[in-house]
Amino acid sequence: MSIFNYIVLSLCGLFVLYSIGSYIYQQRIMKTLTEAEFIKGYRKAQLIDVREPNEFEGGHILGARNIPLSQLKQRKNEIRPDKPVYLYCQNNLRSGKAAQTLRKNGCREIYNLKGGFKKWGGRIKTKN
Repeated sequence: MSIFNYIVLSLCGLFVLYSIGSYIYQQRIMKTLTEAEFIKGYRKAQLIDVREPNEFEGGHILGARNIPLSQLKQRKNEIRPDKPVYLYCQNNLRSGKAAQTLRKNGCREIYNLKGGFKKWGGRIKTKN
C-alpha cells in the first residue's frame, strides 16, 4: 500500500470520527421530541423552520418562521436565547447543525422534531 492510500484512509477515518463526534454533540445540546411532545410546547416557543425558502413555501408548520440554515449565522440575532427554540427541517440533518449555531449564540433550550417535516402529521400552511 502506498503512502497516498494511507493518507486517503487516514482522512476518511478522521471524517468519520468528526461526523460521529458532531452527531453526539448535537444529541447532547438538543432534545428530540415526538410529534405529540412537539405539539405540546411549540406554541409557547420560537418555532423555526431551517429549510430553504422554496421548501418552506411548499408547506410548513403553522406559526413557523423560516430562517434557513444557510442564513442562520447572519440571522442568529433574530432568535432570543432566553426562550425555548423548536427547530425542524426536512429530516433532521439541518436541525442538528442549526442547534450547534444556536448553542454558540447562548440558546440552552433547543428542541427538535423527530423525523422532521417529512414525518409531520399536524396542521400546515402553504403559500397560495
